[in-house]
Amino acid sequence: MVQRSFALALVAVAVLAAPTAASAATGASSASAASAASGSRNFSFRGMNLKLPSGWKAHRDGDRIVVVTGTCANPEPFAPNCQSFWVFGPKAFTNLPVGGGSLTYTGKWQFHPFSGVVPCPFNAKTSWYPGEKPSSTGLRQVGRGHKALYTAWPNRCVTNNGARQTMRFTQREWFLPASKILIVDVWNTPELSGVLKRATWS
Repeated sequence: MVQRSFALALVAVAVLAAPTAASAATGASSASAASAASGSRNFSFRGMNLKLPSGWKAHRDGDRIVVVTGTCANPEPFAPNCQSFWVFGPKAFTNLPVGGGSLTYTGKWQFHPFSGVVPCPFNAKTSWYPGEKPSSTGLRQVGRGHKALYTAWPNRCVTNNGARQTMRFTQREWFLPASKILIVDVWNTPELSGVLKRATWS
């Protein structure tokens, strides 16, 4: 169903870090206590530090990260019925096999795991059909001094025989080429843009 000549495997690196232990300073202790009380978690990856809202949980599988934001039976990238977004490092978008050659992600093409049929994110009984042209592009702030190439791609879910479209959705991508980070969201996660905008860097 997916008629793409490119393929993108999934691999990323991340560290889910607990809030930094409080120092002897009272101010540091207060900040740590406030973080614990709010239930937020600190997520660090290749120098990018995100404060995840309460209820979000990062799952690491080798070099790929799935940040679950709601109901999810199987926390895997591109797994159906898993409310989440994904964070990938350079191994996910460089030197990938494509028709006997290789492809490096640049944002020109939508990030997709392979050229075969992929289940729709919202219904495993239908197929995911990526769009050919982005609906929106530009730069988006990801913390102070860092801007990502942002691309929104229109997608469709269709019956497996291709006879009927069941729904439309948008795949959002934030790509930081210097930091070698790619963030992908197909669930239109409401708080994600704000979380990325408030990122800190170390």
